[in-house]
Amino acid sequence: MSEAAANLVRQALRDRGDTFARQENELRQLYARLHTDLGEAVRLARASADQPVLVKALKALGQIERDAGHAQASLARYEEAVAICRDIGDPVALAHTVRHVGDLHLSAGRPALAEPCFDEALALYRADDATAPLDLANTIRPYALLKEELGLATEANALWLETRSLYAQVGIDVGVEECDAHLAALAAQPDDA
Repeated sequence: MSEAAANLVRQALRDRGDTFARQENELRQLYARLHTDLGEAVRLARASADQPVLVKALKALGQIERDAGHAQASLARYEEAVAICRDIGDPVALAHTVRHVGDLHLSAGRPALAEPCFDEALALYRADDATAPLDLANTIRPYALLKEELGLATEANALWLETRSLYAQVGIDVGVEECDAHLAALAAQPDDA
């Protein structure tokens, strides 16, 4: 009987491994197709000189590249999109896009390059009365992470409180929980005076 149980366990583990391998292969194929399709969208938008569509295509391609672990390629896409947003004068698209540039710099351990991106994105969003609370929260959140990483607990605390309020306003419980965890960790630290 125990041999039968052992065989079932071995088979289940093999099947599990096969399932993960299939899923990874399907995901790689999906990303390859999305990369191809978005690359074509970028080409078509460039050819038609449709700058707003080019920004969207570059941002989508940048996100796919980031998801696939190609941070440098992603950064190049987002930086090009930022330049186009500046040229066409779209402050909302610029805020969203420059925030992603900041995210990429922060993820790569470059807080000095991330901070001006978050400053700019926040200034643009705060200047627009129509800014969605979620856009603002998603911009303040990485800025709070940056301030926390730099050991600026007072600034980080204020940013986490604001972010928490915004996530609560739009019903993003996981965001509220993350803010609460950071606020608790900051409360346990000595002041950064």
